[in-house]
Amino acid sequence: MEKRDNILFSDTFDVKDMDKGGKKFDRISRLDGRSQTHDMSLILDVNTELYPVEAGDKFKLTLSSSLSLGDSKEPAAFGKGEANWRAYVNGDERSLADDYEYVMFGRVYRYDDASGSKVSAFVSFGGLLMCLEGDIRHLQNFIVGDTIYLLMRKI
Repeated sequence: MEKRDNILFSDTFDVKDMDKGGKKFDRISRLDGRSQTHDMSLILDVNTELYPVEAGDKFKLTLSSSLSLGDSKEPAAFGKGEANWRAYVNGDERSLADDYEYVMFGRVYRYDDASGSKVSAFVSFGGLLMCLEGDIRHLQNFIVGDTIYLLMRKI
């Protein structure tokens, strides 16, 4: 995959555990994952009714500031009266989402760098939460308040 400015993070993860603290909602599960390349840990809420995930699964996770294939900006049609990002994804132009099975849109709400070189980025996807933790080099482009896309596909 070529390097694009809009890709904030990308790696393959192994699902180590599901609902470690017990299942709280019928259609939502919390997965614990570990990345294969960058030694990152991931806690992620997933709508398992839409996208079933189990312990032992492997998936590619990409976090992006936009779905554009060309540059870091959304296409011109996006944001001009469109109700949401799905109008772009379901349109005629190809997008980053076309290469993935599960896509969420959210906002970075917390960034914790209190432990030096290890940092944590927290993102809310409409109430489904993510915590990605690891070396600061891989999370330095995450800014509180920025919107972000999460894209997943099983391997």
